[in-house]
Amino acid sequence: MKNMCAIVAIMAVFTLAVCFIMTGSISEELKSKLGIDNSAIGTMVFIFSLTCMIVQLLVGPLVDRIGHKPLAVLGFLVAGISIFILAFAQSFALVLAAAVLLGIGAICCNTVGNTLLPVVLFDGKEPSRASNFGNAFVGLAFVLIPLTIVTLINDLGWSYERTLSIIASVVLIFAVFAFISNYPRVSTGFELAKAVRLLSQPLVLLAALALVCYIGLEFSMSTWIKPLMTELYEKTGNTNAVRDAGRILALFGLAMAVGRFLTSMVKNLSQIGTFVVAGGALVVVGSVMIMVCTANPRLVALAVLVTGLAFAPMFPTIVGVTFSKYDAGLYGSIFGIIFSIGLLGSMILPKLIGSLSVNKTVQQSLPITAIMAGVLLIIALLMGRAYKRHNK
Repeated sequence: MKNMCAIVAIMAVFTLAVCFIMTGSISEELKSKLGIDNSAIGTMVFIFSLTCMIVQLLVGPLVDRIGHKPLAVLGFLVAGISIFILAFAQSFALVLAAAVLLGIGAICCNTVGNTLLPVVLFDGKEPSRASNFGNAFVGLAFVLIPLTIVTLINDLGWSYERTLSIIASVVLIFAVFAFISNYPRVSTGFELAKAVRLLSQPLVLLAALALVCYIGLEFSMSTWIKPLMTELYEKTGNTNAVRDAGRILALFGLAMAVGRFLTSMVKNLSQIGTFVVAGGALVVVGSVMIMVCTANPRLVALAVLVTGLAFAPMFPTIVGVTFSKYDAGLYGSIFGIIFSIGLLGSMILPKLIGSLSVNKTVQQSLPITAIMAGVLLIIALLMGRAYKRHNK
């Protein structure tokens, strides 16, 4: 049972990543197809993130009532349908409707994956390691989706509609695995009142603030790497700018996948997790400044690679470090509240970059991400102090 359930949990976080990376992967294609600008892409991310935040607060109690199976099946079905809509949408209004559905599907998969992974992997004894291993498949999706899109469209000549239909079909197939799987009787334990009370504890509050920074940063990079690289490649006269930019976005995902697989091999990660996050944030400050200060696409691509490696352990480690100080029965409440608050970052930062880049370039709009990384560094250090003081 645990093996099949673990597979579904991994499919769930993979699909979550498909939803997260979709806007960035198709940004240039949507702009060309519908005649929209970067501000509209930012609005799409804002609507998606707002939906995610609202649904996250509703899904916890729902899964406790109906179990993981219906939620897993629903998540895969809604995510797949939303991608089909994105494939054939002829108006921006329909794209925004798809963004809402994409958010619903993403959070259903998110709740299933991230609450089951610490229980079904490594005998439930190493939550940070389990989260890193399972979430390495987030990085894998970040590789496969943009790479698949540019390869099928730009190299093989497939249509945008056909390409997205293939991706949507794969997600729908995952629903079959979710339907035939059995699930352990693990309550998420999410109660909104309990979750809000948990915010009075410094470790939980700091974890929520850390996720505001991190999720804002990850969404910003996954959304704007492709437009950024397209700008830089076009300035060099590259006639395949969109294709090559999509490959750099895939490189970002590859770095995250490799980094998370490597981090999952580190035992007792919870003991040093906050230092890992702080060190990664410091690296991101430097790598973003390189992206801002050079017009050389190769150097910017290297900075993107470094950023992906630095991002790799952050989300699962923040969650795992927090979980390690609490009983499993509180995982749902903790995750639900810190992730919901964290989504404020993805609502604000990518939209702000999109709005700024209407009158500037994407490159000129990125310094704000370096500031956010600096804030994350400070919060991670404070979180380390709270971790040492907290008694389970």
